[in-house]
Amino acid sequence: MDNYAYFASIIVAMSVMSISLDVYQIRKQEKKLRSMVHTEDQVSVLRNGGQVQEISSSNLVHGDILLIPPRGCILQCDAVLMTGTVIVNEAMLTGESMPITKVAMHETDDGETNQLFSFKEHSKHVLYCGTQVLQTRYYPGKHVQAVVLRTAYSTLKGQLVRSIMYPKPVDFRFTKDLFKFVGFLSCIAALGFLYTILVMISRGSSAWKIIIRSLDIITIVVPPALPAAMSIGIFAAQMRLRAKQIFCISPSTINTCGAINTVCFDKTGTLTEDGLDFNCFRAIYLSKNNNNNVSLPEFGNELHDFCTDELPDNGELLKAVATCHSLTRIDKVLTGDPLDLVLFRKTGWIMDEVSERIGDETAQFDILQPTVIRSPPLHSSVESEVELAVIRQFTFSSHLQRMSVLVHNLSEESHIHHLYCKGAPEKIASLCLPESLPYGFQSFVDNYAQHGYRLIAVASRHLNLNYVKAHKAKREHLECDLVMLGLIVMENRLKPQTIGVINQLNRANIRTIMITGDNILTAMSVARECAIIRPNKRSFLLEAGDTKARDGRTHLVLKQSVSSSDEVLELEEDTSSYCYEQKQGGKNIESSYHLAISGPTLSIICEEYPEILEQLICVCDVYARMSPDQKQMLVNHLQDVGYTVAMCGDGANDCAALKAAHAGISLSEAEASIAAPFTSKTPDIRCVPTVIREGRAALVTSFGVFKYMAGYSLTQFVTIMQLYWLNTNLTDLQFLYIDLALVTFVSLFFGYTPACDRLARTPPPTRLLSLASVFSVIGQLFIISFFQIFTFVYTSMQPWFIPYATPAGPEPDDRRSMQGTAVFCVSMFQYITLAIIYSKGFPYRKTIFSNKPLCLSLFIVGICSLIIAIEPPQIVIEWLQFDPIPYIEDRLFILTLALLSAVLCYLYEKFVIDMLILNIHAK
Repeated sequence: MDNYAYFASIIVAMSVMSISLDVYQIRKQEKKLRSMVHTEDQVSVLRNGGQVQEISSSNLVHGDILLIPPRGCILQCDAVLMTGTVIVNEAMLTGESMPITKVAMHETDDGETNQLFSFKEHSKHVLYCGTQVLQTRYYPGKHVQAVVLRTAYSTLKGQLVRSIMYPKPVDFRFTKDLFKFVGFLSCIAALGFLYTILVMISRGSSAWKIIIRSLDIITIVVPPALPAAMSIGIFAAQMRLRAKQIFCISPSTINTCGAINTVCFDKTGTLTEDGLDFNCFRAIYLSKNNNNNVSLPEFGNELHDFCTDELPDNGELLKAVATCHSLTRIDKVLTGDPLDLVLFRKTGWIMDEVSERIGDETAQFDILQPTVIRSPPLHSSVESEVELAVIRQFTFSSHLQRMSVLVHNLSEESHIHHLYCKGAPEKIASLCLPESLPYGFQSFVDNYAQHGYRLIAVASRHLNLNYVKAHKAKREHLECDLVMLGLIVMENRLKPQTIGVINQLNRANIRTIMITGDNILTAMSVARECAIIRPNKRSFLLEAGDTKARDGRTHLVLKQSVSSSDEVLELEEDTSSYCYEQKQGGKNIESSYHLAISGPTLSIICEEYPEILEQLICVCDVYARMSPDQKQMLVNHLQDVGYTVAMCGDGANDCAALKAAHAGISLSEAEASIAAPFTSKTPDIRCVPTVIREGRAALVTSFGVFKYMAGYSLTQFVTIMQLYWLNTNLTDLQFLYIDLALVTFVSLFFGYTPACDRLARTPPPTRLLSLASVFSVIGQLFIISFFQIFTFVYTSMQPWFIPYATPAGPEPDDRRSMQGTAVFCVSMFQYITLAIIYSKGFPYRKTIFSNKPLCLSLFIVGICSLIIAIEPPQIVIEWLQFDPIPYIEDRLFILTLALLSAVLCYLYEKFVIDMLILNIHAK
């Protein structure tokens, strides 16, 4: 048996190290996921006839009456609220960190009774697992109660965790091709196996020697160092990412990143800064017409401060902004919608809640005393100090696109009330008196919307109602015949790096998609500002209509432009053909327009128009009002169409999509990092092109390493087949020099070639079994085989040639032969040539000269090989067990054959294979 323990020990050590790193990363990820999932707390429940019991949250069962602590907690189940109100933060579900008020089930104002419970219809009464209770409010001394509906994995959070633990399997063709290529090499090994058996039987070799030599062929053709060599390149890419503050918990995903052609982005906190910023406001003034002395409304100049004398005389706009919001105090801190917070603080007014007067916020429930909003002393826009009592509040509805408050000025008579309403300009305008709208109102709105601003229209109405009627009046009866007061201009500022990164991805022909839980109009304006919606293309908003088509399906309404009140096309029975005509040919056709769609409309299309879903996904680039499960569903649909998808987000509501994508990139170290293979310490999207560049470099490196290892094994296979014909073999130390010095050490440094600084327009090949890859390996094999066989024959025809004679004895150890020496010398340079050829990677990697360890190793083994081939020292001859070529002229000729082989291999790869790749890309 051959003494080959050195090489085997190194291979075992590399394999153990690679497996250990994988196990460590998997264990670390599972522990992190467990810390997110397995949270346990002590909770209070009513059991045994109304007795309060303290139990573990893991013992909660369906139907338990849960007591919600007044100062907040993290909910461990899904429950429906039965008494009081609860203020919660549902960032876990929506990604928007803002307080939401949940009301008791019996306090719904829709007047419906005996209605079947539905999580969707009664979401304003449901407390979800994983959400944070900020504060409860109820009568003093009374408990806020909720009935447990779902626990553990049946909760909404549990469903999210299940989607993280058991995502849809991600199919990446490279891995499949890798196994197929190994299968192809195994077939070659099987042929060599049969050849060896037949030749050695004909030579009369012993059965033991036949078995050993035959099995040698398998380890030669399918190299045992292959897995370790493949993992080294990925490890190097992981280290480069770590140096850029991007941490990877799933190294195998790095190769997948090289094939990414679509990137999905969350909006808030990912593309944009958190929240909206105040830009300016445009108040409406009444101007006199010189001809008929009629007052006409018109917009004033842009104003950036509410504390100004330039506001209209009555200050109604200021009063509306100060009162029309849903802010509240939690632990004496003003909290609520970030937009409301920004605007209220801009006014400088003061909010006096009942809690400040009764001393306990948690007891502020069903109290007749309203919240009072006071103007600051000596406010320049009001005549004297004003106190406005908020009598009723109609919360914001995404369906109605507005909110309103009914306010009473404490200095006025009791029957005088004011309704202040704010919301989407087109919705508020439809509720206003036509004569209160300035001329060209819609074009004015469109002008701001086209520049990416979010507009909020503010209107008012004066009402003559007594206190009882004011509390009983229906919302739709109050929100009508309004007078437009003005427009507030807000901007959701993009992060400074966003536009540059999106343009970089666009130039690289990588599709960019926005998936957000935000308003669709805001999403469209932000998408246009950051170039997800290209400036030279039309954009359409696809919505579900209010009517049904003749076939019973919901009408789909297509609205053109950034405004929601432009040209409208109704898509009825021909919807499928319309989408197909626009996008015939699938995902690779460049469309002339962009589509935007909301989550509810997407659900309707999935249910009623499944035949157009594939074409729709190919052209729709903005998805708004998307829930966490819809984000995951969209990623899966994109994968089904054939895209390789990356998802970038920062919230817990992105977890399912991050896990489902081929590559998830988290900008947060909280829940999202558990699901995502990549986590960036830098909270902006600069990490996305970095991950793709490193992925492309790693993928090209994997291709290079694999083709190099395949070329090396086939080169050695050709050498061994010739020597087996002579009934000899390479010596152990010749094997060791090739396998260790020429191949293993060189392949270890393959992955250290850094990625290019720019993303190329064309992606790298993702098919290992592509024509280019197969022709490359087979072509190199033919060239290498020709020069080895020529050397073998040339040596045997020389006058100084001494044929190999098998030594006597049952187990001969002398394998020295002149033909073996000559072929060994040629093959040394062929291995080096293969390393140089397959280390190129432009435009995905930098040149080989940027990889100093690889260049140094190639230089060292090149010098050593030259010495061995031209004038080997006596110690080397004895060590390698050479039967040396006697004349220097013949040794130089053999070296010339090796160099000629290298030149032909390089030219074949440079012109034939590269041209084949260019033709494939052109198609």
